[in-house]
Amino acid sequence: MTGNQGAPRDRLARWFHAALKAVDPAVCVPPALPEPPPGRTVVVGAGKAAARMAAAVERHWPGPLSGVVVTAYGHAEACRSIRVLEAGHPVPDAAGVAATGEILAAVDAAGPDDLVLVLLSGGGSSLLVSPVSGVTLEDKQTLHRALLRSGAAISEINTVRRCLSRVKGGGLARRAAPARVVTLVLSDVPGDDPSIVASGPTAAFSATTEDAATILQRYRIPVPDYPLKALRGNDSEGYSGSTPAVEHRIVATAWDALEAAAHAAREDGVTPMILGDALEGEAREVGRALAGMALSCAVHGAPVKPPCVLLSGGETTVTVHGGGQGGRNSELALAAGITLRGRAGIHLLAADTDGIDGAGTHAGAFMGPEIWQAGRAGGVDAMAHLADNDSCGYFETVGGLLVTGPTRTNVNDFRAFLVDFGC
Repeated sequence: MTGNQGAPRDRLARWFHAALKAVDPAVCVPPALPEPPPGRTVVVGAGKAAARMAAAVERHWPGPLSGVVVTAYGHAEACRSIRVLEAGHPVPDAAGVAATGEILAAVDAAGPDDLVLVLLSGGGSSLLVSPVSGVTLEDKQTLHRALLRSGAAISEINTVRRCLSRVKGGGLARRAAPARVVTLVLSDVPGDDPSIVASGPTAAFSATTEDAATILQRYRIPVPDYPLKALRGNDSEGYSGSTPAVEHRIVATAWDALEAAAHAAREDGVTPMILGDALEGEAREVGRALAGMALSCAVHGAPVKPPCVLLSGGETTVTVHGGGQGGRNSELALAAGITLRGRAGIHLLAADTDGIDGAGTHAGAFMGPEIWQAGRAGGVDAMAHLADNDSCGYFETVGGLLVTGPTRTNVNDFRAFLVDFGC
């Protein structure tokens, strides 16, 4: 063991929690708050961090306010003046439809002297639900499930979502006019584009319904005739027309989280290298590539000499072929572990900063020599679990899952590959 910084798994967990602390809405929202308006302040929002963002606004706002936000089940936080609702994620449900109705009613009542303060974070796309005519909630649920299993990138998924919604793609901003609109964005998307986070309810976008139809065809997603007809025929209802000027303020990003983890690693005497905050692709392929870089550090001391940690963020995807309970981060960790095959001195953590990896109850997974050996000793077939998209089952068996519960923040994936020959 190097120095007295603790076991590799403990260090990885500590660096992850340092990353979470840096992007906690309680820390990053207050400095971004705008000046109060001459009229009323109406707060609305959606996302896994929306309730915690609302609580931070309440604690630091100098005057009266009201409003409503929607967050995922289990992610609520107590607020006094702002109504907090919960709804389905990643598949939308009737509670999301009802919550969106309340949000639209709140902004409809805003006048020219009022401020509409919009709080957005990852997960908002599923929580803001207001389908265009000709599309039912059941249609949207079917499409969401298919898109999530297809391997489509988040930008592609959100293009389809926006074209089927009255509220996404600037729809919320248009409903709020003529009030001033300021949007605080806790970004969970590569590139930190406000038009992509939560499918951009206050941001204009240029994609067309034909683009959405092309995406569905690309991933061979069957669409019933009726919603497909609505998709191609509702430009005017869904998102056309000019979107009022909106000020977007990015309050936290994946880069902020990675820099905080890098600082914590330096304090432990480990050299960090941030590979990027926008790494995308199939989770298993990204895992193999990152494992290869860690091996290069171990064998050649390049791109950085041990003890070191390779940090990265972004959002991977999983094309589901099997029937297991996966999660893109645990799938990445399993694929990396298969590549490393218990290599001494290399440990890793891959986790989602919102505390929920896919649809499971875990945030992600650790992998290292002791976990690999536990699987081998127990006869757990790593390749079979990966082929079945059952990375969760593998790590549950060998004791590698990280369980944090909802963190009430969300800047997407966090990955740390520790290379340390002292352990």
